[in-house]
Formats: sequence, C-alpha cells, structure tokens
Amino acid sequence: MDELFARADFITLHTPLTNETRDILNAAAFAKMKKGVRIINCARGGLIVEADLKVALEAGQVAAVALDVFAVEPAKENALFGMENVVVTPHLGASTNEAQENVALQIAEQISDFLLDGAVTNAVNVPSVSADEAPRLTPYMRLAEQLGSLAGQLLTSGIKGVTVEFHGEASTINTRPVTAAALTGLLKHALEEVNMVSAPVVAKERNIKIAELKRDTAVDYHTLVSLTVETDTGAQTFQGTLVGATLPRIVKLDNVPLEAELGQHMLFIRNLDKPGFIGALGGLLGDAGVNIATFHLGRSAPGAEAVLLTEVDQPIPAAVLDKVRKLPQVVEARALEF
Repeated sequence: MDELFARADFITLHTPLTNETRDILNAAAFAKMKKGVRIINCARGGLIVEADLKVALEAGQVAAVALDVFAVEPAKENALFGMENVVVTPHLGASTNEAQENVALQIAEQISDFLLDGAVTNAVNVPSVSADEAPRLTPYMRLAEQLGSLAGQLLTSGIKGVTVEFHGEASTINTRPVTAAALTGLLKHALEEVNMVSAPVVAKERNIKIAELKRDTAVDYHTLVSLTVETDTGAQTFQGTLVGATLPRIVKLDNVPLEAELGQHMLFIRNLDKPGFIGALGGLLGDAGVNIATFHLGRSAPGAEAVLLTEVDQPIPAAVLDKVRKLPQVVEARALEF
C-alpha cells in the first residue's frame, strides 16, 4: 500500500466498507502520496476521512477528487461541496444509459437461463447454480427437501444444530443449494413462510448451527445424503439416496435402516416388534376404507423398537389415526404430508 501511494498519479477505490477498510485514506495516507495525486471513490463512503481529504486538497497534496459516495448519505451537506477541484455525483455514477441497457439484457438472459435450464447466476441471497449443474442438482435438492420435511414432521423438540453430509458421488456436487433445500424442508412445517432464500437466514437467527461435510467414500450406496438434526433431546439421523440418478429414496429414518419412496400422504409408526402388529394395522386401515399404496418396515434389532412408513391414497382421518395410536404395539403414530 505504501508503494502504491508513493507511485500512483491516480488512485481509485474498489473495496467494500469493512472494519479493515474504513478510513483507509486518512491524513497519514495522503502524506505518503505523490504531490498532485488525483483520487476517485465510487465504492463506499467511509473509506476516506473527508476532513483529512479537505485539508489535503487545500494544501495541494491532492490535486483533485471525484466522489460518488459519502460518509453520510444522502449527502445533502458536505464540507467538500463547492470546492473547485472536487467533482461529485449522488451515488448514481453507474446509472448511465449504457449501464441500464446492459443490466436489462443481463436480467432477461438470467431469467431465461433459469426458466429453460434452472441456472441461477449473480443472485445475492441464494447459491449460484450453473446451467450444467442444474439438471444434476435437481434430484439431490428434491431428496434433501424430502429428508428435511421428514425430519421436521417427526421432531418433537427445539432444533439446536443441523449437519448435512454428502457421501460418494454426492460429495462432488455443488452442495450449497442442496443444504438450503434441506433447511427449507426442515423449517417449513414450523413456519408459515420459508424458502431456499430465507431458510439459511432463519436458521441463523434462531441460533441453529449449520454444518456441511463431504466424504468421498460411498458407504453402502454410490451416493448418499445424510441429515442429522441435533435437538434438545438428542440427535436423529435421516438418510437418502438416488435410484437411477433421479429418484429419491429414504434409506434411514430416525437412525433405523429403512428403504422407502415418499408419496403425498404417508403414515409413520414407531412400534414394538411383536407378532400380529402388521395384520392388526392392515385390518384397521381396511375397515376404515384407507387404501395402502406402499409399505416399508425397518427395525434396529429383532424384538426391539421398529419403524413403519406406509403411503396411503388419501389423508388419514383424525379418528382413524387415533385408533392406530391405541393399538397395543404402537409407541407413536403420525400422519405426514409431502
């Protein structure tokens, strides 16, 4: 920086305003510059100590300055206004006809890219996705949102942390959009309005710690996404994979291995692994006119606690769900929607 100050005839500023850059051009900096230097600041107000700049201008150390930004904006009054060697614009230096035409063209091109290919570029509040990445990411994002939605509907206590792990082929993708999709699914059942833009922000506001891990080992599947949610009562893990590179499948539910495809209406049951339970459940649902579409079972060990995830053709009435909960082997039963 000192070498730049000593050599430069023109100094232009192109930096954000941070604790490190605030007041970067001050009396000490001006003293190191060549006499007659010219300065342009179209970046941020606050990079220059304006009182020190006025002194340097009056002394001829700085020959002239052009400013588009100021320490206090809107800049209705400023000690630099009216000086013959000062040119100012009201934070509109980029608003030329050419710039506005280029911005319009870029917006149209980016919206077209998103609608045709799913590409997201230059967004300030969502992860960027290239046109090449979009087709590959779409099934992973669907899988991640399903994992998050499943966890969000099953958790019973406050969320303290979320860890999203990518194994095997999944570790090679652009993971930020996938993590955002998982958070969206996780939080949408507790909040009225949450999406991929707001979900990471909402999680941060609620002091939910977010972590991403990539592991190139494939474990039991060539590609695997794992969502671990830490709550006030412990941690629960939900895992999923892709079948045929596009079809999401759940392969672990609440730490229990289970392979299932999620449909619109699902019934989740945690039950004791006892003989007769499946028959009793099927009979109950049949008597109520609830048709079973798919049926998936998992257990941690023979005779231990088991989980069941079944798709049904219509929403389960509250009265039927209450009867399911009263079956002697049932520990917990919930109707889920996807």
